[in-house]
Amino acid sequence: MKYKQITQGRFLERPNRFIAMAKINGRIEKCHVKNTGRCRELLIPGAEIWLERSSNPNRKTAYDLVAVRKQGQMINMDSQAPNQVVREWLEQEIAGANKPGAACPISDIVCLIPEYKYGDSRIDFYGEAGRGGERKFLIEVKGVTLEEEGIARFPDAPTERGIKHMQELEKAVRAGYEAWILFVIQMKGIRQFEPNQSTHPQFGETLRQVQQAGVGVLAYDCLVTEDEIKLDQPVEIRL
Repeated sequence: MKYKQITQGRFLERPNRFIAMAKINGRIEKCHVKNTGRCRELLIPGAEIWLERSSNPNRKTAYDLVAVRKQGQMINMDSQAPNQVVREWLEQEIAGANKPGAACPISDIVCLIPEYKYGDSRIDFYGEAGRGGERKFLIEVKGVTLEEEGIARFPDAPTERGIKHMQELEKAVRAGYEAWILFVIQMKGIRQFEPNQSTHPQFGETLRQVQQAGVGVLAYDCLVTEDEIKLDQPVEIRL
């Protein structure tokens, strides 16, 4: 996933979860934060950030905050990016263009539909695989920006919606679907992934439950630069 019209700045403050104040080219600008999570360990006053200039001249905010440098490490914090990079990954699998490092667990994909309504939820991807499309699958994507000493954790705030999605995937497995929850870690330098027990114990409990019921759990890190994010390597999962 590539960004256009990227510029560098310095983070100043975050008046609310949607807005950040940043210093860009010597001017103080109000920017849109493309992540409603807490991100307290990322958005520290003075942090080096990267922003994409909006192509809409009528917007109230001219920039979107998409990445930050934390202790020398580039982290993409655009909450829309994980779905996009997974979509590119799956489409490359269809085209037979994926590299071995980002090997897809689903072979012979013949159909892919984003934002698919299943049960009482909207799941990120529905697809069909096999010569006749006889294998039906669902994938729910979660973006991860929280890192502590090389360990990536999700969520950074309680998420009842995330639990609901996992429960829907468990129902789908019982109905004959293949199903995965895929954690996209929006950075490199990660040793392992684990659920954030201290923030939302029920999320970890539900994740273990659905895995035992047959839902696949995947975690991949990403190659991140100022203007690009790309799915890269699988990361060890500890549940």
